[in-house]
Amino acid sequence: MLSIVLPLILALASVLVIMPPFIRRMRAQGFLGKDMNKYNKPLVAELGGVVVFLGFSFGIFSAIFLSTYLHTFTIDLSVLLAGFSTIAMICFIGFIDDIIGWKKGIRQWQHALFPIIAALPLMAIAAGETSMFIPFIGQTQLGIIYSLILIPIGVTGASNAFNMLAGFNGLEAGQGIILTATLTIIALLSGQITAALFGIAMIGALIAFLKFNWFPAKIFGGDSLTLMVGANLAVMSIIGNMETIGLLVIALFVIEFLIKARHKFQSECFGIPNKKNQLSASPKGGSLTQMVMRMGRGKLKEAQVTGIILGIQSILCAGIMIFYLFRII
Repeated sequence: MLSIVLPLILALASVLVIMPPFIRRMRAQGFLGKDMNKYNKPLVAELGGVVVFLGFSFGIFSAIFLSTYLHTFTIDLSVLLAGFSTIAMICFIGFIDDIIGWKKGIRQWQHALFPIIAALPLMAIAAGETSMFIPFIGQTQLGIIYSLILIPIGVTGASNAFNMLAGFNGLEAGQGIILTATLTIIALLSGQITAALFGIAMIGALIAFLKFNWFPAKIFGGDSLTLMVGANLAVMSIIGNMETIGLLVIALFVIEFLIKARHKFQSECFGIPNKKNQLSASPKGGSLTQMVMRMGRGKLKEAQVTGIILGIQSILCAGIMIFYLFRII
């Protein structure tokens, strides 16, 4: 129990302690972004993903401490550090993108290339099992193809996919908690302790971050948050041998990708707020959030749109859990 509770508590507590002065410093230094779903477009502190990463790091290193000195559980240290290195590099990529600025950040091809480089630690140790369950086909031995092709595809795909459905107070953090919790529970049930530790540390950090990011947000996570959470999902799926489940939990993001691809990646998630902060959908459409706002006929506020998306995500993940428990997946 200590192995689960301590990393979560340390990750949560560190974010709660560090975030308030960090927000003040970001505001003083001018790292601010417009809250696009508010009528008066207030300026909100940015780079919150950096603090989430710090909290996540405290959680991971506390787990290493418990394993090394108290022997409360056994972890594969090389796998843990390789996964952590991948997540750290992805977070740094997002940080650079945030510093450069919205709409001026790294280019689309760089978003695809850089996470592949970040996947090198996992590729170097041949993380995961090369035998993979493929629906309708069964267990398939992929050999070196898994390490050299599927691992980098998984890391870049998950990190960039999670970055697509964003832009609402509490949406990214809320989805991150739901998806990570789903994989964490399945990892614990299947005895994949190392994979579960990544989830436990991330959940603690995200719960604390949500306190500052929920409507009305005091700080945004930025790409450093979204890319990092997506990469963490990929790492958990790879080292926990949960690739099929990992793909299923990001189904909404795959749908979002297809919608945005249809609009040549020119569409955005933001709504058009009126003086009552009720959101109308953009005439261009191009996002699941736009579909929700269109169904709301301009009457929904930001927190309601976020709640609907999180509700859909929760139902999807609950279904995945049921399928897993009945050995359907």
